[in-house]
Amino acid sequence: MDGVLSQDEINALINGGGDSSGSEGGNEPEDTSAEGGGGNTLTEDEKDAIGEISNISMGSAATTLFALVNRKVEISTPIVSYSTWNDIEEDYERPCVFIRIAYTVGLDGSNILVLKERDVKIITDLMMGGDGLNVEGELGELHLSAISEAMNQMMGAASTSLSSMLNRMIDISPPVADLINPQDDVDEASIDEFLTHPFVLIKFRMQIGDLVDSEIMQLYPFEFAREMCKGVSANMEEETQSAAAAQAAPPPAAAPQQAPPQNSQPMGGQPMGQVYNQQPVNVQPAQFQSFSGGQFQQVQPENIDLIMDVPLNVTVELGRTNKTISEILDLSPGKIIELDKIAGEPIDVLVNGKYVAKGEVVVIEESFGVRITEIINTVNPIKNS
Repeated sequence: MDGVLSQDEINALINGGGDSSGSEGGNEPEDTSAEGGGGNTLTEDEKDAIGEISNISMGSAATTLFALVNRKVEISTPIVSYSTWNDIEEDYERPCVFIRIAYTVGLDGSNILVLKERDVKIITDLMMGGDGLNVEGELGELHLSAISEAMNQMMGAASTSLSSMLNRMIDISPPVADLINPQDDVDEASIDEFLTHPFVLIKFRMQIGDLVDSEIMQLYPFEFAREMCKGVSANMEEETQSAAAAQAAPPPAAAPQQAPPQNSQPMGGQPMGQVYNQQPVNVQPAQFQSFSGGQFQQVQPENIDLIMDVPLNVTVELGRTNKTISEILDLSPGKIIELDKIAGEPIDVLVNGKYVAKGEVVVIEESFGVRITEIINTVNPIKNS
C-alpha cells in the first residue's frame, strides 16, 4: 500500500478508532443518537434528515442565485459525511472563501459555507453586470462584500424553507465572508468549534451556466445538526398525530331524511307512489327603472372637503438615466451624469409618483421654484357642483 488512507478508513478513525463492532475498546461512547447527545456521529435517520434539509434549503438558495447572476444555476443532491479541519487543509483548494452564517431566531448555532476563490470572483463579476470572465487579480473587499450580500439573500431563502420544515420562525444574521488559506493561521475565535472537533460535512456540486462547475461545502457542528433533526422529527410527529386524530374522529351525523308525502290522486289512470305537493307560486316579470330622465342627473358630488387636508408628495424631476453597478461604483466627486432631458426642455412635476404637469425652473429670492407651464390632459373625476 502507498500509506494513504481512504475516505472510509478516515471515517472509521473519526467514528471510534477503527473498532466498528462497538466494543468497549472504542474511543467513542456507544450512545451517539440525538437523544444521547454525545459522540461525533449521527444515526442513519439523522443523516438522511440532514441531507433532505440541505437539499431543500440549497434548492431555494439556487433559485435566489439565479436571480442575482441571471444564469442557470444547478446544485446537486448533497453528500453527507464527517470530517475534520485537517481534512479541509489537505483536500480543498486554497485559498478559499469561508462564509459564516449565524442563526439568531429559531436555532442556536452557526454553519460555514466554503467556496473556491475563482467561483467567488465569477459570481461577483456576474452580479456587477459583467460576463463572468473577469477573474484576474486578487480577491478584495468588494468581492467579499458582494458575496456576503449574495449569501445573505440565498441563505435567507433557505431559512424560509427551513422554517416550513421546522414549523417555527428561522432568521439569520448578515453572513461574514473571509478569504482563508486553511494551512495558514486563521481566526480561531470564529471557527473554534470546527478547529477542535469533528463536524458534519455536506458537499454539493454547483454549476452556473458554462462558467462554474465546482464543489462547495457546508460545515455543521454535530449539536447544531442534531437540533435541526429534532425539530424536523418533532414537526413530522405532530403532523402525523394530527392526521391520525382527523381520521379517528367520527364523521358528522347525517340529517334524517323525511319521506315525501303520498299522493292519493291518480295520474293518467295510474296511481303514483311518490309525488310532491307543490304550493302555487306567484311569478311576475322583473321591472327596472329607466335610466332616461333627469332623476339620475341630480346626484350630488362626493364631499371632497373631507380629504382636502390630506398631504400629497410633490416631486419635480429634472431627468433620469440608467447605470450599471460597476458605473455606480465608479462615481466620484466631479463626475458628470448625463440625463435623458435636453437642455431647455420642460421638467416633470409628479404628485405621489403620478405625472401631472410640466414646468420650468425659476429662482425666488434664494430658493428654487417651478412655474407650471402645462397641465397634463387627464380626465378629472371630481366635478364642481
